[in-house]
Amino acid sequence: MDINFDLAVSNGLVYTNNGLKSIDIWIKEGRIAALGGPHRAAEKIDAQGMLVLPGCIDAHVHFRDPGPSYKEDWLSGSTASAAGGVSTVIDQPNTDPRTLDRSSFEMKLERARASSVVDYCINGGPGKIEELKKAGAQAIGEIFCYEHSDPEIVRILAETKRLGLLATIHAEDGSIIKEMAMALSSRQDPEVHSLARPVEAEVQAIEKVSGWSDRLHICHISCGQGLNLIERTRQEWTREETVAAEPKSAAHNNANSRLTCEVTPHHLLLNVMDYKKQGSLLKMNPPLRGKADSERLWEGLRTGSIDILASDHAPHLPEEKGEDIWEAPAGVPGVETMLPLMLFAVRRNLLRLDRLVDALATRPARIFGLAGKGAIKVGKDADLVIVDPKRVAEIRADRLHSRADWTPYEGMKAIFPRMTIIRGSVVWDDDLAVGPGYGRFQGAQLQ
Repeated sequence: MDINFDLAVSNGLVYTNNGLKSIDIWIKEGRIAALGGPHRAAEKIDAQGMLVLPGCIDAHVHFRDPGPSYKEDWLSGSTASAAGGVSTVIDQPNTDPRTLDRSSFEMKLERARASSVVDYCINGGPGKIEELKKAGAQAIGEIFCYEHSDPEIVRILAETKRLGLLATIHAEDGSIIKEMAMALSSRQDPEVHSLARPVEAEVQAIEKVSGWSDRLHICHISCGQGLNLIERTRQEWTREETVAAEPKSAAHNNANSRLTCEVTPHHLLLNVMDYKKQGSLLKMNPPLRGKADSERLWEGLRTGSIDILASDHAPHLPEEKGEDIWEAPAGVPGVETMLPLMLFAVRRNLLRLDRLVDALATRPARIFGLAGKGAIKVGKDADLVIVDPKRVAEIRADRLHSRADWTPYEGMKAIFPRMTIIRGSVVWDDDLAVGPGYGRFQGAQLQ
């Protein structure tokens, strides 16, 4: 029998479109070429006793490069991604300089090409949107609502829609934040950060942008009221579409696909009570909420009302995070721990495995137009995560790979991948297995 394939992943329990199957994966030239069958390959990986899942897509990372790269850069951030089973990342535009035009986009792209070990996309900021589209921007945003006036946001959303790009929204209303921060300025306890950026700021921002555009992705929702509003808005859009298009029956799915949202592990696993132990380390935007909000977000993730998981990986050094609550920078690291924490959540029956794969692979690929990603299927990129479901470990900062050098999940139980494969090459095997620059840009360059 001729050797027709480059690599075989054999004997594993593989997550396919039809669920888990004991089936061999045959890879050629970086793509999945066959599932099952008696073939031969030049190399073989024995996945006996392992789960084989699609590579994860983290649709929300801040790799700080170009910019304050002492906090993170493309090599350190992508290494952490690979160690955590993330095979593709989407980097956000609030670097230094911000990614607002073709020149700044190409500067970031040059750095990623030189250093990233995972595949990547780059979002553009709300600047020269047409230039950014031609350069290959995956989406516009995250658009920070509190940085813009209402008329500015209306203009940004209109241009983004006109150019056929997705607007991704950081939904916090600036006027509410300003008013609350002034009223609470005398307080120094960490919980004041959550009070100064209340639930109402998120809800009002979602309500505004959903009235101004009908194609939106809401980043990192933090509260039950925000999720409730998204669900109601989808229902309203569905009713409007049904009236306009009767007797068509696809309206519900159409509305759901035009208003999508994400949740982070930190808004699921942490709440305001955790300030007592970790203080300003847990400053992030949007901030932590109460336990009831976390429970509502879990419910939304389980049902699929929340489309995807994303880490909002936003690293800062411990000494920076230890400053006064008003001065400490906002953001926590999380790209390496997202899948491991959620795999342990599956083990605890907090989430089904099929919903986890949907939230970390299938739907991110669909929402952000990554046609070659998101599934173990013939013709797709051979992006695979091999997991030993029995290998439970405690998260320790000194074992992680971000330059942040700390984690909000210290001591929590997790299931880290045994191996990460990207386009048919082993990238992580308990250590980095490729050189800087292996990762490939996934944007559509329209010259």
